[in-house]
Amino acid sequence: MPTNLKIKIMNDIHIRKTLRNILLKKFSKSKNTVIIEELGLGHGSTRIDLAVVNGCLHGFEFKSDKDNLKRLPHQADTYSKVFDKITLIVGYRHAFKAIKTVPEWWGVKIAEKKTNDEVRFLTVRREKKNLSQDKLLLAKLLWKEEAIVLLEEFGLKKGLRSKTRNSIYNMLIDVADIETIQNRVRERLINRTDWRVGK
Repeated sequence: MPTNLKIKIMNDIHIRKTLRNILLKKFSKSKNTVIIEELGLGHGSTRIDLAVVNGCLHGFEFKSDKDNLKRLPHQADTYSKVFDKITLIVGYRHAFKAIKTVPEWWGVKIAEKKTNDEVRFLTVRREKKNLSQDKLLLAKLLWKEEAIVLLEEFGLKKGLRSKTRNSIYNMLIDVADIETIQNRVRERLINRTDWRVGK
């Protein structure tokens, strides 16, 4: 940690606002990118702070100076089953412990709040491609009807709409490979129209 800087306490709002502005500027001309705040995983059992969806599913998790890290191990385990890439943005207070908690392929940035309230992100480690994703958790990013449509494309049509949501997802992972599910998830997330942050 630098000793020649006056470190100001960082909160989630500072990190979120700065990252959102950076991403909106970066992808302003991209018609095939959507930025989603509080993306629910496992039907809302956990949420990642922000996700960027285009040809890659990139999650961003924030841990500000005012947060604690109690949930981070569970979050890291869940997020690592879904996202192609993940970046942890952390305040100085938790930086060392947080870096030790998340997998080595996660990117890590430290959020620094300067005396003029400007926030900048210092890259500690660049994110790498996730090589181990979970088909079932990925499939659950699809709405039931979206999963049914994909099953119908595989020729399975009889009685689908009377089945439970979990049955539909289990059927889907039996017939579709992970690349097919990844591509459909990205496509549907991009084309939905009711996200908190638009394209």
